[in-house]
Amino acid sequence: MSEISIANQTWQWHGQSINYQRAGTTGPALVLIHGFGASLGHWRKNIPALAEHHRVFALDLLGFGQSAKPAPGEPLPYDFDTWGAQVVDFVREIVGEPAFLVGNSIGGVVALQAAVLAPEQSRGVVLVDCALRQICDRKLHTQPPMRRLGRPALKKLLQNRALVHWLFHQIARPGRIRAVLRTAYGNPGAVTDELIELLLEPAREPGAADVFWAFINNFDGPLPEDLLPQLTCPALILWGTADPWEPIALGRDLASFPAVEAFIPLEGAGHCPQDEIPEVVNGHLEDWVARQGVAAIAPCHSPAA
Repeated sequence: MSEISIANQTWQWHGQSINYQRAGTTGPALVLIHGFGASLGHWRKNIPALAEHHRVFALDLLGFGQSAKPAPGEPLPYDFDTWGAQVVDFVREIVGEPAFLVGNSIGGVVALQAAVLAPEQSRGVVLVDCALRQICDRKLHTQPPMRRLGRPALKKLLQNRALVHWLFHQIARPGRIRAVLRTAYGNPGAVTDELIELLLEPAREPGAADVFWAFINNFDGPLPEDLLPQLTCPALILWGTADPWEPIALGRDLASFPAVEAFIPLEGAGHCPQDEIPEVVNGHLEDWVARQGVAAIAPCHSPAA
């Protein structure tokens, strides 16, 4: 498939500049939401293909990519309430119609949060290796004893802004990023120089280290299992079988919620299947969204007496 250049656009939200892209002119609207430390560029292999039959939108969450990176709390905290509200307003103001929300990693939690905040604006939610947020304090009882005992010390350490800034700058180097991604990707060949630069460019911007500091100190907030029971639209879950960060064995537990129509394992893929095996992910998205359209126009049948 030939590369299609899609220009970045800017949307003002709470006085902050938000970067986004749009492609496609017909079909259902899809909103693609990236994970932690990533940006809309993580969907670069999906947008052109999906745009053939859909109106596709991708945005950089506040604090990431080419979106603004204000100091934490000035004016908004970096948490799921903020990002969920950002997606709700984006769908209302930019998309202009109810959309399918597609999120990878923490983007999955953001998609769920947005769908719960404004159910009338979500036609469906697709979770791609959704973040299970195992660092959350409410999940501490599931962790090994040493990790539970060390949590108070860890939290105190991470509150040290200068130390976390130093850690961030140690991580935000090409060699380190490459090593981290090679552990997260089931397909090491997908870890390209282009991908490394895509992730590093926003990390060089002023404010990026503070975003990192603020987020890793978030030991509270919603879990997928909090939000899925509140979902009023259907959900699809895609999960890489080789994901080392969010193991599929734990991810399968999310399939038990009534809103989840299907849980599809993606053989050999790691934490970011949309970048590793884009054709497979695109195919599942297209098929599922098409089925939702058929279901929406299918005639109703009265239940048997």
